Amino acid sequence: MSDDRPSWARRMIEERAARGWSQINAVRVMIACLPPDIEMSEQDLLRQWKRWEAGEVEPKKYKAEIARTFGTTTGAFFPQRGRRDGRTEIVQVSGLDTIEIIARLRSSDVDNATLDALRITADRLCCEYAYMPADQLLVEGRAWLSRVVGLQHQRVNLAQHRELIALAGKLSLLVGCVEYDSGQPRHAEATRQAALMLGEEAGERSVQGWAHEMRAWFALTRGDFRGVIAAAEAGIAVAPNESVAAQLYAQQAKAWARLGDRQQTEVALSKGRELLERLPYPVNIENHFVVDPAKFDFYRMDAYRKVGEDRLAEQLATEVIRASTDFDGEERAPMRIAEARVTLGVVAARDGDLDTALAFGEKALQGTRQSLPSLAMVAGDLGQVLQSRFGHATDAVEFVNHLRELRGGQ
Repeated sequence: MSDDRPSWARRMIEERAARGWSQINAVRVMIACLPPDIEMSEQDLLRQWKRWEAGEVEPKKYKAEIARTFGTTTGAFFPQRGRRDGRTEIVQVSGLDTIEIIARLRSSDVDNATLDALRITADRLCCEYAYMPADQLLVEGRAWLSRVVGLQHQRVNLAQHRELIALAGKLSLLVGCVEYDSGQPRHAEATRQAALMLGEEAGERSVQGWAHEMRAWFALTRGDFRGVIAAAEAGIAVAPNESVAAQLYAQQAKAWARLGDRQQTEVALSKGRELLERLPYPVNIENHFVVDPAKFDFYRMDAYRKVGEDRLAEQLATEVIRASTDFDGEERAPMRIAEARVTLGVVAARDGDLDTALAFGEKALQGTRQSLPSLAMVAGDLGQVLQSRFGHATDAVEFVNHLRELRGGQ
């Protein structure tokens, strides 16, 4: 088939191949996913399936069922792309640029335009989390957090006060994440607790949920898998219908996978997928604290790598890299891509291909934007496979030593 087929058509073939399914096998699974009011024979659906895989016609009515057939979300299988220019949006919505915002804050001129500009500035910083150098983002995030906190003591009405508290909570979440990425776990935990208190004060369930998600993430990278499950349960209880709950289910799935419980892993992934399917597609998928439906493939990739489903993990890693790269080759989500490359390295190592495994591993460690604890945890999987299968190979030993240095630098 030609390479100009839509990405979803190519993915249908790749997903099917990863499972060893024929087209009729896939059709039978999809029939079980159809809602009760839709009746279609195997042969009719098979004819449609062949046209979909050929890219001849878009499956407009059946996108959700196709995604469910392969265990992912509609938004992941049929993504909507586009990055917003946050700095331009600030001016368009509020009429203010950064210098004017700061000038107003210093003159205690807090009006709706200023608050709009602050809100969009916070969103812009959260969007830049994926690719801005950590040291730069940390400085900027702390500076804006300090400015917002300072406004709480000025004359503002009740609604404005609540919004300022909520904004401080969101900025605290961002700063805490970057602190943890940068190897500052104590600062990160203190900032996380501050974010939780601010979220409680403002009544912002999403902020509270993300504070619990950070606790789950910290526990995961420390190897405290029961702690991950407990933190996720606390967050889901607070924000059961927010998109953060999908990420909390994903953290549970990662923990269960590391505990070796395949059934609970699948249960958690299923709950996360079902929640994302119920929620409307996000307005801004670049925001770190908005769960992009395409990120669900990233969650599944990690879980399947841990439970040894190599072909599925490999296919998902390839999809994560493709979905996280712009058409011009720019990496939109370098941290996701790094973990996907580690996954490809693990699969290659398990297949006995040392050179490919090392190539993927080294490339993953070379990124300029990294979450050190997460990358060290995932790369540790590759190190374990290399030690068990290629323990006497000089290149493998050097890579494992590189991993030890990475962990030591946290």
